[in-house]
Amino acid sequence: MPAHRPAAPALRRTLAVIAVLPLLTLAACGYGSESTEADTGQVAAGAKKIDGLDEVDIGYFGNLTHATALVGIQKGFFQKELGGTKAKYTTFNAGPSEIEALNGGSIDIGWIGPSPAINGYTKADGANLRIIGGSASGGVKLVVDPDKIKSVKDIKGKKIATPQLGNTQDVAFLNWIAEQGWKVDANTGKGDVSVVRTENSVAPDAYKSGAIDGAWVPEPTASKLVSEGAKVLLDEADLWPDKKFVITNIIVRQEFLKEHPDVVEAVLRGSVKTNAFIGSSPDEAKAAANAQLKADSGKELPADVLDPAWTSIQFINDPLASTLKTEADHAVKAGLLEDPKLDGIYDLSLLNKVLKADGEDEVGDAGLGVK
Repeated sequence: MPAHRPAAPALRRTLAVIAVLPLLTLAACGYGSESTEADTGQVAAGAKKIDGLDEVDIGYFGNLTHATALVGIQKGFFQKELGGTKAKYTTFNAGPSEIEALNGGSIDIGWIGPSPAINGYTKADGANLRIIGGSASGGVKLVVDPDKIKSVKDIKGKKIATPQLGNTQDVAFLNWIAEQGWKVDANTGKGDVSVVRTENSVAPDAYKSGAIDGAWVPEPTASKLVSEGAKVLLDEADLWPDKKFVITNIIVRQEFLKEHPDVVEAVLRGSVKTNAFIGSSPDEAKAAANAQLKADSGKELPADVLDPAWTSIQFINDPLASTLKTEADHAVKAGLLEDPKLDGIYDLSLLNKVLKADGEDEVGDAGLGVK
């Protein structure tokens, strides 16, 4: 097998306006540029390459729900496990662009939300990616203008933002609206509630101008809005059993997984060690995540945004597979997704190998694993 791939093709910017939505169209929930390459972490002198591979390309979003990646990069956990194989990083601001990069071979492994993973898998008839691990749960809130909205019933008739048509939070909000007995056209966002698709980076200004009355958004956007005077009306975690639902997964190109399983295992070891560090040293981990955000975007989060956002996210290795299926069902119910075939979307064998070696409990795939 080759030790080094040719230079990756340039990433193409994903169209923001989508005319037809036969399957779920998804975005990330972060800030920063569409995609930015970074060269962080030093290879130790004399370190051996895994499988003779020069480098592995890893993607993630500049977003606190991707803090496993942020902290692991900043503290060097991934590079340490990869030895002489260089970790190269690319940040993304949209799920479609990361899936495109994965399909095109520009990245090998990525941190990504559940809906883009579902969409990427189903659009390629199960031929392009696998979910190989979990990363985060929670970190999504409905925040509102307290002068206009005092309770759930006041949401009717108001303008509520979600990040993008069909993205993970958009699907969750549409499902919640339906559960209240209200009607909304999923594609136009018009109905008993006006669903206003607004990029996370724009949402705080839209709120200040009065263009929206609230938002169903991930962190740190939710806490940014709170810092502008909004109030938390609902934490999405309260809607799920055990208050857990997948918000970030780890995916890999199937070809790369087949050719370089030892490299994939090394990245997963780095992820598990990072999550253990986050659990044991939360303040240091929070500072590391913020430092990586600053390194990537030039901006760090202020304490009044960082602190509440951080505490609302759980960083875990379990991909919470059953909740991924539920999220897909919600998208089907909303009319945004054809009934998906998700069999084989998970391959948790390497993650469970790593967990077993660390004396941790293995995790399940809810019957959606590789047979």
